[in-house]
Amino acid sequence: MRKFLIVNADDFGRSQGVNRGVAIAYEQGIVTSASLMVRRPAAAEAALYAQQHPTLSLGLHVDLGEWLFSNGTWEVVDQVPEPLEEAVERQLETFLRLVGHKPTHLDSHQHVHRQGKVGALLIDVAKQLSVPLRANDPRIRFCGDFYGQTARGEPLHDAISVEALVQLITTLHAGITELGCHPGIGTDDDVPYGRERAIEIKTLCDSRVGAAIATNEIELSSFLNI
Repeated sequence: MRKFLIVNADDFGRSQGVNRGVAIAYEQGIVTSASLMVRRPAAAEAALYAQQHPTLSLGLHVDLGEWLFSNGTWEVVDQVPEPLEEAVERQLETFLRLVGHKPTHLDSHQHVHRQGKVGALLIDVAKQLSVPLRANDPRIRFCGDFYGQTARGEPLHDAISVEALVQLITTLHAGITELGCHPGIGTDDDVPYGRERAIEIKTLCDSRVGAAIATNEIELSSFLNI
């Protein structure tokens, strides 16, 4: 059975630096897809870029706030004030207005949909839109191992090295895998995930990664092909 790899850049629209990083990783690296944060400052700029590059599949990155690890626990800041259902509906409406078509896939910032009411709601939304929801579609295996921090927000830069990504590629299962990533340029002060974004850029654009994909006969794909 053949192997297909979707490389999805989260946080598109978060800032101009993230937008630049996603663009570079798409044009010069292995990124094939992105997820748009519609309530962040650079969302309109990101949507315009996606319109100009129609082979970049664009999903909705549902954004309900930012979780930071502090004093031994995770705390939420910048939390969306609206009720859950209204917040998701508003973000979907904003996506449609900015992009001009429905998202090719759904996921959420910091994976908040993988538990509780958010998950149940997004499962329903994904069914209504007939699009995949991250880690909830039996056709697609999600891999979140390409991430440069621990579960406590501590640096784990070895996990986003060229060597680590090549290892991930060589051990991919047959079928479709979505690999999450978070590229960015000039984002060192972007808490909680800042310096790691520039490291990811270099890795995603490294020729050794592309060579590993070719050697292992993996086909780069996107949510447009599902």
